[in-house]
Amino acid sequence: MTEQTERSVPASPHTGPAAPPGPSVVARSAVGRPGAPVRPGAPPLTAPRPLAEPRTWPRDFTDRLTAPLPGVRALARIAREGKLRPVPETMAQIQDLPFAPGPLPAAGPATTAVTWAGHASWIVRIGGLTVLTDPVWSRKILGTPARVTPVGVRWEDLPPVDAVVISHNHYDHLDAPTLKRLPRTTPLLLPAGLAPWARRRGFTAVTELDWWEAVELPAPGGPVRVDFVPAHHWSKRTLLDTCRTLWGGWVLTAPDGRRVYFAGDTGYGHWFEEIGRRHPGIEVAMLPIGAYDPRWMLRPVHTDPEEAVRACQDLGARALAPMHWSTFLLSGEPPMEPLHRVRAAWQATGRPREDLWDLPVGSSRVLPGT
Repeated sequence: MTEQTERSVPASPHTGPAAPPGPSVVARSAVGRPGAPVRPGAPPLTAPRPLAEPRTWPRDFTDRLTAPLPGVRALARIAREGKLRPVPETMAQIQDLPFAPGPLPAAGPATTAVTWAGHASWIVRIGGLTVLTDPVWSRKILGTPARVTPVGVRWEDLPPVDAVVISHNHYDHLDAPTLKRLPRTTPLLLPAGLAPWARRRGFTAVTELDWWEAVELPAPGGPVRVDFVPAHHWSKRTLLDTCRTLWGGWVLTAPDGRRVYFAGDTGYGHWFEEIGRRHPGIEVAMLPIGAYDPRWMLRPVHTDPEEAVRACQDLGARALAPMHWSTFLLSGEPPMEPLHRVRAAWQATGRPREDLWDLPVGSSRVLPGT
């Protein structure tokens, strides 16, 4: 498999007719909330596409890779080294993993808040909506040891879910048993190519997007804009579907212009700066800090704690909310190491300590001023 030259990808070359000219939210969200910085040379945001629009896509998205996928020799090496799980002497750290479930914050139309349910699962309250990111409420997922911390929010304690965003189709991010708990009319926002998977399971409000495309979700305080943005990752769910669907992250913009960024699963690279250039004024970036060891194999697809801090700076985000650790032990680092390293890396930047939202599983944070 050849390595792709890193480049920006134009929005939606594989679609039907273009979406109609966007409403005023396009101009408003292009600059973010009042007073947010505008980065020079940033292209205007695309007009929102219709929800549940039928789309046609290429056979695969291999050309979007920014690093080659591991080959047979790499897989043989990792099997020899046996380093995809923490060494036994570090497993006692599991008892120290932070877990502090609490009630969800009250969130009206003017409030933006995030609650970490564990791994890459967040409850985002924005514009009066409740949006789930990569919801995984299962205790066990295929090919992975059982979760080491409980889910931070009980399913029965969730408010009605207004939408779900999915970053890619790996089992620890696209969990069929969890999605089956939702009403089949729940809007699902998916990467390009994933709509057939969702429709086969009975979901009727399915929207799939290419990089740099967006939709608007109706909300009590005005529409919430949701943009699909690139990530340094890949996709695979079966032996025969490598890169058949796209991968990426999501930027959610409240009616007042406040933005939150959910990275999904990603390595470090040039996309962060470009996302920040196109979406200035991000208030909080939810970035992965775990599943990074061994680096020779996982560097292209998983940021380590220091890279997550650097990515937050590239994005121009005010705050960093670490995720993708403390839930499933997917790689070789000791369970508590990601937290120690992200705290040290953040301190080294000299940025305010209160802007590192190193939440325990189950905890929430409300954006200031909302």
